[in-house]
Amino acid sequence: MRISVRPDILNIGCTSRFIVTTILCCYGLLTSAQGNLLVTPVRVVFEGQKRAEELNLANAGTDTARYLISFVEIRMNQNGTFDQINEPDSGQQFASKYLRFFPRSVVLGPNEAQVIKLQLTGSGELTTGEYRSHLYFRAVPGDMTSSENKPASDSNSINVKLTPVFGITIPVIIRVGETTANVQLSDLSVDLAKAASPTLGILLNRSGNASVYGDITVEHISPQGKVTEVAVARGLAVYTPNKQRYLRLPLENKPGINYHAGKLRVAYTTKLKTATQQLAAAELVL
Repeated sequence: MRISVRPDILNIGCTSRFIVTTILCCYGLLTSAQGNLLVTPVRVVFEGQKRAEELNLANAGTDTARYLISFVEIRMNQNGTFDQINEPDSGQQFASKYLRFFPRSVVLGPNEAQVIKLQLTGSGELTTGEYRSHLYFRAVPGDMTSSENKPASDSNSINVKLTPVFGITIPVIIRVGETTANVQLSDLSVDLAKAASPTLGILLNRSGNASVYGDITVEHISPQGKVTEVAVARGLAVYTPNKQRYLRLPLENKPGINYHAGKLRVAYTTKLKTATQQLAAAELVL
């Protein structure tokens, strides 16, 4: 079941009137802000002696909103899209069984914030490797029984109302024992079929028993040696058990940039507490 967009029927009245809600679930977002909800941090990793984490939820909107919180299990596809699953794929392990959080729902007024406490439990049952689940924050629509939602006088009519319901997920990862991850960039290619919107294709190749996460930066180096940043993609992950992820990245058409000459330098980096670490790099001669 693909969960990037799915319909959900919230209420069916006694007459032929349907209120249909579309739930927009955003996975792997570069910014965890959707439906006026801000979530920080955008990613949680339990490893070493870490047993607890606090998440901050903030309502950046002008209306009071209620959010339900739950775990969902997700498969990452090779093109970076996600599917909701009930059983782990081969080589995949869910983390939700070993985590608890509270509260499970919050009501936030405009500019209000709430701390969600997340704890690791039952860690003695875990074997070496990486476990992953995704914490899902779903906005609950307002009162569906207001006067604007009352059935029309003609009970034989059908009235369809679309109400957006926004959601955010963030990955929660548990790492136990010795975990390693390596990544290489390959199959670089530039598509210039549409001169106004060139794109760069990149294949990320992961190995080891842990996921990788970081930012992609692309620089154009002219034949004269001038370096210009032409693309950035933040918060890109390759989750276990996936070995590869294919990425198509739009390149900026900046003045003076000639994608028929020079070369492109691609770097995949991750931010540590005190520094930035390069995970992989590659170059493409144009």
